[in-house]
Amino acid sequence: MSMANQKHLFSFIILLLLSLGRNKHSMADDVIRVGVVLDLNSTVGEVAESYILMAVSDFYAVNANYRTRLSLFTRDSKDDVVGAACAALDLMNNEKVHAIIGPQSSAQAKFVANLGEKAHVPILSFSATSPLLTTNHNPFFIQTTQDDSAQVKAIAALIQAYGWREVIPIYEDTDYGTDLILYFIDAFQEVDVRFPYRSVISPSSKDSDILEELNKLKAMQTRIFLVHMTASLGSKLFVHVRNSGMMSEGYAWITTQGLSSWLDTIDSKIMDSMQGVLGIRPYIQISKDLEDFERRWTTNYTSRKTNYNTLGLNLFGLRAYDTIWALAMAVEKANIEHSSFWKQNASETKVDLAAIGVSEIGPRLLDKIASTRFQGLSGYFDLVKGQLKASTFEIFNVIGRTERIIGYWNPKKGLSREIDDISEIACSISKNKLKAPIWPGDTISQPKKLRIGVPVRDAFIEFIKVEWCPRSYKDKPKISGFSIDVFLAVLDILPFPLPHEFVPYVNESRQSAGTYDELLFQIKLKKFDAVVGDTTIVANRSAYVDFTLPYSESGVSMVVLMKDNEKKNIWIFLKPLSWDLWLAVGATSILTGLVTWILEHRVNSEFRGRPDQQIRTIFLFSFATLTASHREKVVNNWSRFVLIIWAFMVLILTQSYTASLASMLTVQQLKPEFVDVTEIKRNGYFVGYQKNSFVRELLVEQLNIDESKLKAYRTPEEYDEALSNGSDNGGVAAIVDEIPYIKLFLSKYGSRYAMVGPIYKTDGFGFAFPLGSPLVSYISRATLNVTEDKDKMTNIMRKYFSSQTTSTGENGSAEIYTYSPSLGVYSFGGLFIVVGAVSLFSLLLYVVKKFPHFHWTNSNIVPLEGSLWLRIIELVKNFNQKCLRSWSFWRNGSTLNPTVSPEGFGASPSVDEMQKHSRTSSEGADDVVTDEDDEIL
Repeated sequence: MSMANQKHLFSFIILLLLSLGRNKHSMADDVIRVGVVLDLNSTVGEVAESYILMAVSDFYAVNANYRTRLSLFTRDSKDDVVGAACAALDLMNNEKVHAIIGPQSSAQAKFVANLGEKAHVPILSFSATSPLLTTNHNPFFIQTTQDDSAQVKAIAALIQAYGWREVIPIYEDTDYGTDLILYFIDAFQEVDVRFPYRSVISPSSKDSDILEELNKLKAMQTRIFLVHMTASLGSKLFVHVRNSGMMSEGYAWITTQGLSSWLDTIDSKIMDSMQGVLGIRPYIQISKDLEDFERRWTTNYTSRKTNYNTLGLNLFGLRAYDTIWALAMAVEKANIEHSSFWKQNASETKVDLAAIGVSEIGPRLLDKIASTRFQGLSGYFDLVKGQLKASTFEIFNVIGRTERIIGYWNPKKGLSREIDDISEIACSISKNKLKAPIWPGDTISQPKKLRIGVPVRDAFIEFIKVEWCPRSYKDKPKISGFSIDVFLAVLDILPFPLPHEFVPYVNESRQSAGTYDELLFQIKLKKFDAVVGDTTIVANRSAYVDFTLPYSESGVSMVVLMKDNEKKNIWIFLKPLSWDLWLAVGATSILTGLVTWILEHRVNSEFRGRPDQQIRTIFLFSFATLTASHREKVVNNWSRFVLIIWAFMVLILTQSYTASLASMLTVQQLKPEFVDVTEIKRNGYFVGYQKNSFVRELLVEQLNIDESKLKAYRTPEEYDEALSNGSDNGGVAAIVDEIPYIKLFLSKYGSRYAMVGPIYKTDGFGFAFPLGSPLVSYISRATLNVTEDKDKMTNIMRKYFSSQTTSTGENGSAEIYTYSPSLGVYSFGGLFIVVGAVSLFSLLLYVVKKFPHFHWTNSNIVPLEGSLWLRIIELVKNFNQKCLRSWSFWRNGSTLNPTVSPEGFGASPSVDEMQKHSRTSSEGADDVVTDEDDEIL
């Protein structure tokens, strides 16, 4: 007898037994006609049918007193959407069913759900898991299983626990496959996991098509794959995965519940192709009823199968079993007396849509199903918005022919090793909460280690050092250095593990394989997952990599040779002030002396005398005021005002000079030969830079230095030799490099050189990752925490730099030398303006108010028609005359007898006395005037 005949005979026997059981009841028992739509030619459909038939038998064996009975009418969907729709129409039109169980797939369920809504017939699917099949769009559709979106957070937590940040989904090109991807994208974005590529495989794909797609995936950088397929397509896929060499060490495969729940139906050869796979599926609690059912089902099912390997419990089969129980309970609670259809139209065609009637009891039955709750074989049956309430998921690892449970996921607890974990940690995402799995390749090493490229250099090895140890395991190099230690410190702060391996960027001879730009470009070529080293963050590199926040100081500076000690210069006392300032001070001093002489000449005897004596007085008085050593006393209030302002300026100049000279004699002991790259470029000197550094492009493109004037060096020793020789002797005038390298150089040779700058701003050293990598934000935050931890950074720096004798500041870093030139005129420009303005104002006021008014009339001896020149000469003569009313003249003279004022002050002499004194003056003596307005103000 064929297998098909055996299957139909078994179904007939079960239905016969049910019919005999119904005959024992009174004819008053209400029979509710229920349709079943399955793909009877598939293993899934065949197993589900056996579960459904046993469910009916078991339910009425336990509930023999129920008034209602379910009568099942099964149809074959033939694994086709149209076939499922035709089967449903046939059941509604011809069998007048009031509920339909099935169909199996989500694509079939979408069509049948629309028919159910039209006929008011509840559609209960135990295996259609599409999250788009909601009661909002299909009110008469009920998912008696968890939809696929319930597992999304569990898978996201699993991926987050292992620190994976890139996953490639592989899903079938059906509604079942595509409906879930959007949910994965949203959930993974919340945990910063991205899909660099999405692989879609059609169920009708040929073997060659699948192999071509796998070869494409094999060439990619990502080694973590998420498979969302049905059992039939998934089985075919994993056979090709193994043959393609992708089920080996370094890969990780995760299957969703669609495939994970049917592994017991998969051939043993296919299971051999899935060794190391992680799967996730709803957790089923083992109970006595479940064990009893498994024993009975195995006996009944295997009795009619030849050449059969025993199957275990199947999730969707148990869901089908519980669905029958829920429907039977709902039918009884609905208190149905009549189960009729209202006809809409009459038609002779069995599948005519217009002939579909409307179920009278459909809406009432739908409400009772939604409110039904009980403990089923697959777990607690509780519908929420037309879907089975989400529960715990179990995580397993395929080992041999079995699935080893390594942990569980619960919406409240997160990951846990045991189902009854009472840990107080909520929503745990630590992989320590899971048992250690065996990964593909029969290894316990976690897949997807980041391949981190590191530069290889033979200089400045304090930053990155690669040592080859022939006796070590697999001849792996030992990699150390400041950059490596900072990166490891960053990894310690990350909230997730980040497996990695450092891979030197070398050629076959273990020498550097290229420049830093070429190394970083390997990330774009997917040869490396990241680059760690002394890689500088510059704009052009950000076009093909993403940098983290910097972990070192930034900037490009210049190193130059220091000149001899300035203290050996006997003319150092002139250095504090520039030559233009010295000249400006002298000119202002002379101007002040001249203005003072003009204001004091007529009223102060100390500013009179022979012409040569008066010239000496002007100059001596001018420069003597700089040191307050002048002996002349001024009596004019305008002169005093001018000298007060001048004395204020002298005080500021003196203090500035003293401070600058003290700095030269104490702090600034050396002076760089050059303080600006412009001076070097103008003189045509040679400039050095570090070999294979981006600084060369900076010098040529931004600083416009001729390429013929550039020389490349590798080591600090070469730096020292080149700077010592100088540009004229085969060396260079300056070395332009990044500040971290310069500081390291100065730590060895700092006594002879100075760092001038910075002359160009960069962002320092950073770690590089692929564009758009979600790791960048995590690494950047962790880098910021490490660099702000002074103790941690100090310990790392001491490990590599403390042995050197450094020329450093108080904070432990070498100071940038910035040369300060001598003080110039511009620094005191405001003071010069004030002094000049006060002097000219005083002089102008004196001339305007006194001279024309009081002395122009004394020049009457010159005819009115005389020349202007003669009048000016006459005015000069009058200016040279003494003002006899001046206190300075009659105070010391015997001819003038001032009266004594009542207050005791000497009164001014009378006009008669001054005229008398004038007539008795000896010949050749200075002329005198008696103008009252020449008195001292």
